[in-house]
Amino acid sequence: MSDNKGDGDKGRTIGTRGGGTETSRVRQSFSHGRSKSVVVEKKRKRVVVPKPGTAATSGANAAQVRSAQGGANAAVSDSEIDRRRRALMAAKASEADRIAKEKEAEERRKAELASLREQKESKEREAAEAEARAVAEAEAKAMQEAEEAKRKSDEEARARNKPRGKKEENVVSPADAPAPPNEVEGPRRTAPGSAPKRDDRREDRNAKKSPGGDKRRSGKLTINQAMGEGGRQKSMAAMRRRQERQARKGGGSNEPREKVVRDVKLPEAITVAELANRMAERVASVVKSLMQNGIMATQNQSIDADTAELIIEEFGHRVVRVSDADVEDVITTVVDDPADMKPRAPVITIMGHVDHGKTSLLDAIRKTNVVSGEAGGITQHIGAYQIRTDDGTLLSFLDTPGHAAFTSMRARGAQVTDIVILVVAADDSVMPQTIEAIAHAKAAKVPMIVAINKIDRPGADPMKVRTQLLQHEVVVEAMSGDVLDVEVSAVTGEGLDKLLENITLQAELLELRANPDRAADGAVIEAKLDVGRGPVATVLVQNGTLRRGDIFVVGEQWGRVRALINDQGERVEEAGPSVPVEVLGLNGTPEAGDVLNVVPDEARAREIAEYRQQLAKDKRAAAGAATTLDQLLAKAKADEDVSELPIVVKADVQGSAEAIVQAMEKIGNDEVRVRVLHSGVGAVTESDVTLAEAAGAPIIGFNVRANAPAREAANQKGLEIRYYSIIYDLVDDVKAAASGLLSAEVRESFIGYASIKEVFKVSNVGKVAGCVVTEGVARRSAGVRLLRDNVVIHQGKLKTLKRFKDEVKEVQSGQECGMAFENYEDIREGDVIEIFETEEIERTL
Repeated sequence: MSDNKGDGDKGRTIGTRGGGTETSRVRQSFSHGRSKSVVVEKKRKRVVVPKPGTAATSGANAAQVRSAQGGANAAVSDSEIDRRRRALMAAKASEADRIAKEKEAEERRKAELASLREQKESKEREAAEAEARAVAEAEAKAMQEAEEAKRKSDEEARARNKPRGKKEENVVSPADAPAPPNEVEGPRRTAPGSAPKRDDRREDRNAKKSPGGDKRRSGKLTINQAMGEGGRQKSMAAMRRRQERQARKGGGSNEPREKVVRDVKLPEAITVAELANRMAERVASVVKSLMQNGIMATQNQSIDADTAELIIEEFGHRVVRVSDADVEDVITTVVDDPADMKPRAPVITIMGHVDHGKTSLLDAIRKTNVVSGEAGGITQHIGAYQIRTDDGTLLSFLDTPGHAAFTSMRARGAQVTDIVILVVAADDSVMPQTIEAIAHAKAAKVPMIVAINKIDRPGADPMKVRTQLLQHEVVVEAMSGDVLDVEVSAVTGEGLDKLLENITLQAELLELRANPDRAADGAVIEAKLDVGRGPVATVLVQNGTLRRGDIFVVGEQWGRVRALINDQGERVEEAGPSVPVEVLGLNGTPEAGDVLNVVPDEARAREIAEYRQQLAKDKRAAAGAATTLDQLLAKAKADEDVSELPIVVKADVQGSAEAIVQAMEKIGNDEVRVRVLHSGVGAVTESDVTLAEAAGAPIIGFNVRANAPAREAANQKGLEIRYYSIIYDLVDDVKAAASGLLSAEVRESFIGYASIKEVFKVSNVGKVAGCVVTEGVARRSAGVRLLRDNVVIHQGKLKTLKRFKDEVKEVQSGQECGMAFENYEDIREGDVIEIFETEEIERTL
């Protein structure tokens, strides 16, 4: 290979004829001005020339071979060139197509941008023209008013300066007098075709320079501005401030605008940007004010209500505090007009001790038989009934349970009632639930009528009842008091007419009235989950009229009245004051004792219910969480020392579930307690079985049964479901189960003492104490304590007890024996051995 110095020089290698390699140099250019010289080699095809003297045949054969090879090479070369040409043409065609499409898309985009730009400019032009017209009208009006005022002042000045005795025709009127050159003139009219005057041209130039029109359209129009996708958008407050500035500049007023004091609604937490928007202030100003108060916050961060109130006062606005509870403002307390009030039926609650005849007395009044339908003959639900007496008086009765577990039910009955009938059995007198009913009636501040029942019994003593009621500050009329008392018999019907007469009299004294023409509100007496009907609430309407289709909220639930059912099982369209009805159409089972309120629309009802649910959830979370580390440690330690019996409770109505939970909480002591994992209304479901299996808890069904999937799941998992219909049996069984968790009580009984006289060492046994039983008896199976100077040194069991060389079970007093302790050999002469026996005794709650 030859080394050529010039870029265009070529060299050849020495070879056969026609063969060799051509070389040349080219210079490559790179970025940043760099270049490089490169050697390019081109190989030439070698042609073999035959030597002289070879045969003709061989030459002919060689010629044929060369012609065949040359033809093949030429064919291959042509096809390759043709293929490459077609590929090149296809590439050029696709490139041309791509360029055309790009040009078309670019033209389309430019057309859209031009259209958007034209629309925006037209809108801005219209706004500018409208604003300019408004400014021109304001200026013309102001100039006209100024001219009128000046003319009047000139007339008054000339009238004052007019000389006395001068003829009036010499006085030139202000309208005819030429105006001085410095005065403000109104708009002048010019003849058509005449040039505008100098002042008009100046005004036109000022109008062109005014910041109303050209300033808005100044600057370049970007794609984001044209498409309206500028990222951060101006707030409404910023737009208002901008319009006010432009209006002041257009009117020629440079005075600072008057401060607008706003009422700023302030929730519990608010972002900085929202606070600035509500005050119509700049976000940067609010952030600066926060920084001056030592609070570093961005516009998207939330600040508490107290900090926001401080900022609002700094900017000179008024604070209006609002909270999440404002959603309940729709439930307003209506003050009824006395003219709209109409008489209503009294609500009477029958209270007293269990099995004193409350329901039987109500049966006698209603002439029905409710007791036969109650399990065990005791009432376990609040019953609501309405009856009409012989004289046409309408009375509403509530029957409450008397069992100790139903304390909450009795309290609810006393709260919604007008009159309390305290039923006391003449043969049983005042009992614990009687005293509790008296306390509930006094707390509710309602009048009381004492019904002394069962006067037909042989051991009846009504005077004893009246005397015992004196101990609880209930003085009946027979004892010169103001409490009505009636002797009745639910079996014979004696005294029932007098009882109804006293109820009517007491109701007349109370003058019970209500307004039926308003939105209804009432109290939930009982609630349950009925199969086929869904959640059902027994409601006593207290004010207004509840109609079918009304939207209401009750506790944490809401709904629309789908049906109203009275105490006779009949469907009614509406229920007025003092009428108990069953309400269908709730979205969930409410709590007994909740208040029902009718609201305007479904959205409000849903919002109030969600707020109350969140409030209840937060309250439960706060009650269940310990606030300090000490409380957490104390709770953990207490849980370690206490054995728990978990249970799952399902009942037929809300009141029964509540009563069972309260009864379960009272079972237990410092060692054992009952914990209700879940309580609800309705049948036992598969989810209840899953929960009980995870916690290892039995399921208790009160007046309900398990559905088919729950029964199958319980059978597969070996889970126990206990069914009850009487609350006595339920409480007794749970108490017995909890008692099984109590550790047995260990009692010790001392059976003897022995004194060590000598200590021996015995091979394979160790130290053996030679003792004399000084008192009682020494037994091999008993426990022993080693006393030294009346101090317990060791407590354990005997390894051996021998009499002479024989192993014995016991040694009587006064006899000698040998004793050896298990795993203990530190015994000395003079020590005393105390022998005792232990006995385990089962404990109960």
